[in-house]
Amino acid sequence: MSMAQQAEPAVGRPSAPGPKETDGRTRRRPLALRLLARPEVGVFLGALAVLVFFLIAAPTVRQGSSMATVLYQSSTIGIMALPVALLMIGGEFDLSSGVAVITSALTASMLSYQLTVNVWTGVIVALVVSLAIGAFNGWMVVRTGLPSFLVTLGTFLILQGVNLAVTKLVTGNVATDDISDMDGFDQARKIFASSVDIGGVEVKITVFYWLAFAALATWVLLRTKYGNWIFAVGGNKDSARAVGVPVNFTKITLFMLVGFGAWFIGMHNLFSFNSVQSGEGVGQELIYIAAAVIGGCLLTGGYGSAIGPVFGAFMFGMVNQGIVFAGWNPDWFKAFLGVMLLGAVLINLWVQRTATRR
Repeated sequence: MSMAQQAEPAVGRPSAPGPKETDGRTRRRPLALRLLARPEVGVFLGALAVLVFFLIAAPTVRQGSSMATVLYQSSTIGIMALPVALLMIGGEFDLSSGVAVITSALTASMLSYQLTVNVWTGVIVALVVSLAIGAFNGWMVVRTGLPSFLVTLGTFLILQGVNLAVTKLVTGNVATDDISDMDGFDQARKIFASSVDIGGVEVKITVFYWLAFAALATWVLLRTKYGNWIFAVGGNKDSARAVGVPVNFTKITLFMLVGFGAWFIGMHNLFSFNSVQSGEGVGQELIYIAAAVIGGCLLTGGYGSAIGPVFGAFMFGMVNQGIVFAGWNPDWFKAFLGVMLLGAVLINLWVQRTATRR
């Protein structure tokens, strides 16, 4: 074999392995950026920071009974924040959710007391009323095309007036009568307002409902066709409709889920305190929405999770009770709330930009 033949390169021979060339479209982003793209990561870190802060600033928080109180406070917000968050992912939100809780409790209380029937009759009728309110809100939104802000603001004002006027008309007072001695009360109380002893610490049953509902909502969002519909209608309802997503059905049922949450918390309030003040609930809708926003849900829809609002509600409960345990003026709670909300919005904006950066 000649030298020329030896020097001649072999055609088709594979070249030596080298570094794989990638461009910005195929490059895999670092794990940290992929984690930050998750809507619940930021609020988890925030909740952890708030917990550590109050563990240091308020040693009372370290007691089991104190933490049980924090979890209870968080659960009463979190149970409502979950359906509110799902509705926000679906591109809508409900300003009537706070007073709807009181409407549900008033319905069950007054119907049971005035008609002297088993309290379970009032509970069932209250469920129907709550679902009907949610269905009405959803139907009005999809039928008229009006923003849910306007529709539910109208419902909020209607319910606020009806709650007070009807309660005064029926009972002659601004609060309902005590129903603790009526048939079925003890059974209903066990379901909606009992406590579970864990190592000598009384934990309210709402904490377990809260976690169970969160797990169910997460499964629905991530593992079911209905969860895909929620993200689709929140992202772009016209595109969703074009590919066969039942947009109207999805939006109406989401409003009805908020109605179910209002019914559940209304029953808890009723069977915890035996009666209901008709003027309560105003302003709570902002707490529920804020917990969802802090939890990573966007007001524009199409983005969020069910786990994020769990941490958002925990932050609310921790700050609300932590201020008390630390011996500070509780008037500062709203200031903390505003700071948390503004901080969450800025973090969500940064996370969005980071997640979409190539």
